[in-house]
Amino acid sequence: MMRVVLPTHLWRLANTSREIELQVESPATLGAVLDALEAQYPMLRGTIRDHATKERRAFIRFFVCSEDWSHEPQDVPLPEVIASGAEPLRIVGAMAGG
Repeated sequence: MMRVVLPTHLWRLANTSREIELQVESPATLGAVLDALEAQYPMLRGTIRDHATKERRAFIRFFVCSEDWSHEPQDVPLPEVIASGAEPLRIVGAMAGG
């Protein structure tokens, strides 16, 4: 089971807790995690990535082992610590402005 930490507005929309567990098929990739997340929580479809293009929304960021993976291709395998659930994948709502 993989662990995913959601930003406040998304976990409230999904009516769940901040951290959720997902069963993801191997190989564990960012795209596979997002597919599983949208399948388990259909109300999140279109909030994290575009319906048609599957591209990340502008103010959503992905953090893997404290590194920003927001611009990595969605088919790159995730590190084993994320795939095994030892560390969570963090989805962060970014802020604009200054």
